[in-house]
Amino acid sequence: MALDTHGGIAAYEAPEKDLYELGEMPPLGFVPKQMYAWAIRKERHGEPDTAMQLEVVDVPQLDSNEVLVLVMAAGVNYNGVWASLGQPISPFDGHKAPYHIAGSDASGIVWAVGDKVKRWKVGDEVVIHCNQDDGDDEECNGGDPMYSSSQRIWGYETPDGSFAQFTNVQAQQLMPRPKHLTWEEAACYTLTLATAYRMLFGHEPHDLKPGQNVLVWGASGGLGSYAIQLINTAGANAIGVISDESKRDFVMSLGAKGVLNRKDFNCWGQLPTVNTPEYAEWFKEARKFGKAIWDITGKGVNVDMVFEHPGEATFPVSTFVVKKGGMVVICAGTTGFNLTFDVRYMWMHQKRLQGSHFAHLKQAAAANKLMLERRLDPCMSEVFEWNDLPAAHMKMRRNEHKPGNMSVLVQAPRTGLRTFEDALEAGPKG
Repeated sequence: MALDTHGGIAAYEAPEKDLYELGEMPPLGFVPKQMYAWAIRKERHGEPDTAMQLEVVDVPQLDSNEVLVLVMAAGVNYNGVWASLGQPISPFDGHKAPYHIAGSDASGIVWAVGDKVKRWKVGDEVVIHCNQDDGDDEECNGGDPMYSSSQRIWGYETPDGSFAQFTNVQAQQLMPRPKHLTWEEAACYTLTLATAYRMLFGHEPHDLKPGQNVLVWGASGGLGSYAIQLINTAGANAIGVISDESKRDFVMSLGAKGVLNRKDFNCWGQLPTVNTPEYAEWFKEARKFGKAIWDITGKGVNVDMVFEHPGEATFPVSTFVVKKGGMVVICAGTTGFNLTFDVRYMWMHQKRLQGSHFAHLKQAAAANKLMLERRLDPCMSEVFEWNDLPAAHMKMRRNEHKPGNMSVLVQAPRTGLRTFEDALEAGPKG
């Protein structure tokens, strides 16, 4: 392993041990044999508060192009819920490992590097994007790595995510950490921000352009809060959809042109059978929703794009209200996977239905650059202690979390710290 004991971190003394307590720092670059991790096992699939159990496991061994990162804080997102439930597929069906460590967002410090890693050194402060691939096929070399047959999501399709003291990642997953953010703020944004970036800018010719209108579902959540900011940054107009009136001011403060409360309408769920009385009722409510959009965009002005992720509950309306030649782009199905729509409006109005899945390094780096330049807010709403990690996922599972993004402290001993020296001075967790 290459080792650089500088890395911008001042020398400090620490004992060499096989296992360190949470917040206790090993000597810079020293890799212990074991670590604490929130592990899921196949026989425990179920709700996060039972599926995730604290275990002592071996620290991962690095391949030549991999990097070991000391995790200071980790982001909480729906990947952890899905991994716990084993839906839409069980992570074990892919990686076959005996246990699964979830977590697809992190901020941390490069702790060891493989012998072929040239771009990063021990001591570098980083954030991690969650796309992995083998890098050896045509899509990874001149195409789109997200189309590679080897593409996989770290922390969901790999067994070694961020809910542990150490995580091993491919060197290409690393990006510079915004130094103006705390460890927990830096940990909360990469997955949702990069996903939103690709959805909005990654599908030509329907990449977002100034002056266009975008309907954003779940506008107060992690994905939605970044979508609103990116749309605003691009000079386009975001129309946010919320389910709780208390979230309106938050969404407007992000730069939305207008906000709709979906509880004011009754056209959600699977599409009723076409040409039935139930369809007529749905159609009436869907037109009412469309008119509410016009009240923001102007009469007759339908949205150019719909930013979709709820899926089953909203997809019929999304495909109806997007303009002729417009695009519905979807990255998830948090309300269900059985999507229905009236296909007449798709083919006759030549609408595009586009799936989108995370982002490749260039897209993630472009999004990260906006964060480095302080043009985006991480919208961190809640920070959880290490022991509360399963409870944080239960809040997300029940849709009880606050607007924005959530983090959990790992090696960072408390909130508000911005450097490794801050963490050393604060000492281990009490």
